[in-house]
Amino acid sequence: MKLGLEGKVVVITGGSKGIGRAICQGFLEEGAIVHFCGRDEKALFAAHEYFAALQEAPKTARADGRKIDVTVPHEIDAWINDIFEIEKRIDIVVSNVSSISVTNDAAAWQTAYQTDMMGTVALINSALPYLEKSKGSIVTISSVSGRDVDFTAPSPYGALKAALTHALAAKSIRANTVSPGNIYIADGVWGSIEKDNPELFKSQMGKNPMGRMGKASEVADAVVWVASERAGFVSGGNLVVDGALCNGVQF
Repeated sequence: MKLGLEGKVVVITGGSKGIGRAICQGFLEEGAIVHFCGRDEKALFAAHEYFAALQEAPKTARADGRKIDVTVPHEIDAWINDIFEIEKRIDIVVSNVSSISVTNDAAAWQTAYQTDMMGTVALINSALPYLEKSKGSIVTISSVSGRDVDFTAPSPYGALKAALTHALAAKSIRANTVSPGNIYIADGVWGSIEKDNPELFKSQMGKNPMGRMGKASEVADAVVWVASERAGFVSGGNLVVDGALCNGVQF
């Protein structure tokens, strides 16, 4: 299925590793122009090298990463404005960054609120004037922890991911949420849990009806599709990518 993303300008926060990097790759393989950010310079450099070596990416694809702290609104504003000055358009915005705060203390709540919630708000507010011009698309990355009460509770992670599902849909801009389940990344959260807390890893693995955790690429495929015009009449939805991990049926 051709998604019509060749030459589209896509902005992705937290795009240097994990699910974010997979999302960047998914758009690049469709021929998009991807601008991504992160806070780790080494991870940004590694992502640049990885994207440059992609064999599947069409000639229209290119990627550019920048070190940005999403908790600082003026950094987001400057980045978004620079992208528009360079590309003359912004078509898709993906808010992926998360503090992944699962401890229940005041500092964790503050960090999660500033990163997950206000980082998304700052990104959308900065990009909104440009998305209005392109009649673009917004995708926020939430989590099944925002839908079901799971092992992360009580902590800010699930609560703020739930808040992210209340997406913006205005002025012909489509807005959707993608909620991953247990996604295994060797150098990510579940890779660390597998090494440091094997009992928790085993118990959570056992809750996956498909007998495995998901892949970052499977989340990326969902994001790329729902952001594209192939999903042109889909807005205000929460696309769950969890291998039937959640109990119940989503309506």
